[in-house]
Amino acid sequence: MVKSYLKFEPSKSFGVVASSSSNIVWSSKDKSKSSAGQAVVAANEEVLVWDIKKGELLSRWKDENNRALVTAIAQSKTDPDLFAVGYENGSIRIWDSKIATSVVSFNGHRSAVTILAFDKTGVRLASGSKDTDVIVWDLVAEVGQYKLRGHKDQVTGLRFIEPEPVVQEEDGEQALMAMDNEGTEGFLLTTGKDSLIKLWDLSSRHCIETHVAQSNGECWALGVSPDLSGCVTAGNDGEMKVWALDVVALAASAQRVDLSQSVNFLHDRGTLHRSSKERAVEVIFHPRRDYFAVHGVEKNVEIWRIRTESEVKKSLARKKKRRKEKLAKDKKGADVEMEDEGADDIAKAEISDVFAQHIIVRTTGKVRSVDWAIQQGSKDLQLLVGSTNNLLELYTIVGKEKLKSKSDVADYNKALGVDLPGHRTDIRSLSLSSDDKMLASAANGSLKIWNVKTQACIRTFECGYALCCAFLPGDKVVVVGTKEGELQLYDVASAALLESVNAHEGHAIWALQVHPDGKSVVSGGADKTAKFWDFKIVQEQVLGTTRTTPKLKLVQSRILKVSDDILSLKFSPDSKLLAVSLLDSTVKVFFVDSLKLYLNLYGHKLPVLSMDISYDSKLIITSSADKNIRIWGLDFGDCHKALFGHQDSILQVAFIPHNSDNNGHHFFSASKDRTIKYWDADKFEQIQRIDGHHGEIWALAISHAGNFLVSASHDKSIRVWQETDEQIFLEEEREKELEELYESTLTTSLEQDADAQDENREVAAASKQTVETLMAGERIAEALELGLADLNVVKEWEVAKASNPNLAPPQRHAIFMALGNITAEQYVMNTLSKIKASALHDALLVLPFASVPMLFTFLNLFALRSMNIPLTCRILFFMLKTHHKQIVSSRTMRQMLDGIRVNLRQALRKQKDEMGYNIAALRVVGMQIEEKSVKGFVDENWEEEKAKKKEVKKRAFASLS
Repeated sequence: MVKSYLKFEPSKSFGVVASSSSNIVWSSKDKSKSSAGQAVVAANEEVLVWDIKKGELLSRWKDENNRALVTAIAQSKTDPDLFAVGYENGSIRIWDSKIATSVVSFNGHRSAVTILAFDKTGVRLASGSKDTDVIVWDLVAEVGQYKLRGHKDQVTGLRFIEPEPVVQEEDGEQALMAMDNEGTEGFLLTTGKDSLIKLWDLSSRHCIETHVAQSNGECWALGVSPDLSGCVTAGNDGEMKVWALDVVALAASAQRVDLSQSVNFLHDRGTLHRSSKERAVEVIFHPRRDYFAVHGVEKNVEIWRIRTESEVKKSLARKKKRRKEKLAKDKKGADVEMEDEGADDIAKAEISDVFAQHIIVRTTGKVRSVDWAIQQGSKDLQLLVGSTNNLLELYTIVGKEKLKSKSDVADYNKALGVDLPGHRTDIRSLSLSSDDKMLASAANGSLKIWNVKTQACIRTFECGYALCCAFLPGDKVVVVGTKEGELQLYDVASAALLESVNAHEGHAIWALQVHPDGKSVVSGGADKTAKFWDFKIVQEQVLGTTRTTPKLKLVQSRILKVSDDILSLKFSPDSKLLAVSLLDSTVKVFFVDSLKLYLNLYGHKLPVLSMDISYDSKLIITSSADKNIRIWGLDFGDCHKALFGHQDSILQVAFIPHNSDNNGHHFFSASKDRTIKYWDADKFEQIQRIDGHHGEIWALAISHAGNFLVSASHDKSIRVWQETDEQIFLEEEREKELEELYESTLTTSLEQDADAQDENREVAAASKQTVETLMAGERIAEALELGLADLNVVKEWEVAKASNPNLAPPQRHAIFMALGNITAEQYVMNTLSKIKASALHDALLVLPFASVPMLFTFLNLFALRSMNIPLTCRILFFMLKTHHKQIVSSRTMRQMLDGIRVNLRQALRKQKDEMGYNIAALRVVGMQIEEKSVKGFVDENWEEEKAKKKEVKKRAFASLS
C-alpha cells in the first residue's frame, strides 16, 4: 500500500507592520472623524491597511495565487478606493479597497515593477520596471496598450503630464479647440537609473525630449509639482536638479502636427544639494502646499519649501543692495546702475533663492518611503514615514506660516506610530507555550509574547541581543539567552524582568534547553561550557518593610566543559542523554546524570547549527552549514542517512511530537534558502516543500500537539503552517515539482523569442507569455477543433436532410449535449469570452497559423449572428495585424475576409441605427423634462466663475521658468 502523509498549508501570517520592498501610500478616504487616516503598505506578498491613530489593522489584501513581493503601490486620483499594486514577478493587480479584492490583473513586465502612476482621469495606468520598459495600461478595456522603450536601466520615476487645453481668445473657436485637445493622450515624464529624464508624447508614442538628469551617475527619484510647472530629480551624492516644464507650450504643441523647429519643453533651472551625501530614494511634493520631502536611505527626511514671489524679490533686493555696497567701496558705483537693471526680475533668480530647506525630520529607523498625510479640516503639515525596520510613524511639522518671527526655527514632533505588531530586527528564536496558545519571539532588543489564535501582541519586553528563548514550566516565565552572555527571566503576567544572570561571562549564549522534568535549564555558550541551572524560589525582603515576597532565582548546579564553542544543546525526552554540538563540526552525546561522554558523532564538514532528538529517544537529527541533514541512531551512534537537504545553511530542525505512526519520526528543516521541508526520518524521503517566506528562515517552533508549526524569517514575518486533512502522495509531489520547473523554463524561453523582433523599436506590444496565457491558447485551439468538426457534421446532415426530410439529427459531441445542445459558434464564443481581456492577445499568439482559417470561419459566423461584436472586432484586428503578410498572400483567406467584412458592416450598421434611435429618443425625453421643469435654480455665470477661480495661478516655480 502507498503511504500517504497529511499536508501542511499556510494559515496565518503576522509580525509585519510594513516591509521595505515597496513605497507607502496615505489614504484619507475615511470620512469619520475618529480616524486620523489610513496607511496602505506592503507586507511581503500582501498589502495591509493600518489605522494610524489606533494602530489597528483594518484590512489585508491577499491573492491566493500570488507569492511574489509587493514592490510598488499607487492610488487612483479619481476613485480613492482603487489602488494599483506592482509585484516582484512583473505582474500588476488593481485592488478595490472597499471589498479588499483584486478586480483586474495585468502581466507585461519581465522583472519587478518599480513605480506606478495613474493618469488624471483614472482610466490609464503607467508602470515602470527593472526591465527598463514603461507600459501604459488601459483600465477600461483591461489591456496593455503599448510598451515604451528608451531607458537603458531600471525606471525610477514616472508621471503623466496632462496640461489643461489652451483656449485662444482671438479665435472664435475656443470650444472646438478644447474639444480637439480632449482627444490627445497627453505626455509622460520618466526617469531611469541610467541618469536620463525623458518626455514622451503618448499620442504619437515616441520620445520627444531627453536630458541627462544627474551629472554624477544614476537618477533615483522624480517629483513633479502639483501644477505640473516643474519637477525635481535626485540622484547620488545628495545632488538634486530642478527642471522647469513649459506646460503652455506642451498644450499648444498637442494641437500641432509638425513642430517647425525643435522646442525644448524641459529647462534645467539649477542644482540643489541635500545635507546628506547618500543616494536619494524619493522626492514627494505636497499636493496642496509648497513643500516637498526628499530622503535617502538614512535616518532623516529633508523638507524643502518653495518661497513665495515676495520672499524671492526681497532676497534679490538684499543681494542687489549688498553688491551695490561692495562695488561702491571699489568706487564703481556708476557702472552698477547699468548692470543691475533687471536684477530683481524673478526669472533670473538663482534656484537657491527660490528653494529653501525648511527642516530635517530625524526618524527612529532608516527611511524606506514617505507620503504626505492630508486630513479633512487639518491645516498641519503631516508626513507619514515607513522605515526599513518594520515601523510606521506620523510626524507633524510646523509650517513657515505658523512661525511667529524670523528668528523662530521650524520644529516637528512624532504624532502617531504603528510599532507594536512587529519586531524592529530579525527574530532569532521562537518558543511555544505548553498549551500552544502563546508564542514567544526574541530578537535583538525585544522579546514579544503573541496570542497564536488572534495574532495579537500581548506583551513586549526590552532585552539584550536575544539568541535563544524558552517558556519555563507553567508558561508564566520566559527565559532568554543573549549575545552578551546573560540569562534573563521575564514574567509574562506582570510584564517585568525578574532576574538577569551573567551566566557565561560576556560570551554569547547560543543554546538553551529546559530539562524534560521542568526543574532545571541548561545553557551553552561561546565560553566552551554548558551550565546547568536549577529553579529556586527565594523569599526576598521588600525594601523598607519586614515583609518578604517569593522570587524565582536561577542557581547554578553543575558545569560541563568541552573543547570548543557550543552551538546547540538537546536533552533526550527520556532525560538520560544530553547532545551538544560544537564549533569543530562534531556532536558529543553525554549521560545527563554523570556527564560522561557516551557518543561522538563525526561526519559534518561544517558546524552543526541545530539538532533534535525523536520522542522515543531513538534517533537524533543534525543540520549543518554544509547544507546536509544527518540522521543518527542513538543506540550505537551510527549515521543512518545523510540527506542533501537545502541550497543553503540549514538553521533549524525539529521533530513532530506525534504523527500517524505515533513514533514521532517525521521532522521539519528550515534554511537560509527561504524554504521549509518536511521529511520522513524512517524512509529518508522528503514529504513536502513549503514555500512562502521571502528571507532566510531563522527560527522554527512546532506545537506540542503536532498539528501546526511556526516559522520566523528575515522578512520580519511570523507564519503559522497548519496541518490539513489533505493527503500527500510522494510520487505526486515529485511530479508537481518537475511540472513547476518545466513551466518556469517554458515561459522564459517563449518570452525571449517573442521579443526578438521588437528589440530595436521604441514602441512595442505590451505582451508577456505566462502559463495562464499558454493554457488559454490551448483552450482556444481545442474549442476551434471541436467547433469546426461539429460545424462539418451539422452541414453534412443539412445536405442529407434536403434529400431525406425524415433523417434523424446527427450524433454531436458529448460536450455540446452537456451544455444544453448549444451551437458550435456559441461554444467557441463562450470559450473566448471566458479568457481575461488582459490575457487574450497573448493567448491568440499561441495559436499556430494553421488554426487561423478556423478562427476566421467562426469570426464570420459571429459577425453574421451579431454575437459580441466588440470582442469579435478586437480578435479580428489583432489577428490581421499579427499575420498580415500570410493572410494577404492566401487567396482563400482573402475570400473569407470579404465575407467577414460584409457581415461585420451589416452588424455594425444595425447597432449604429439602434444607438442613434435610442439617443434621439433620450433627447426628446430630455426636452420634455426641461419644458415641464423650472429652469432657474442655477446662476448662468456660475460655471464661468468656477473656471476663473481655477485659472488663478497656484504659486510655484512655474513663473520662474
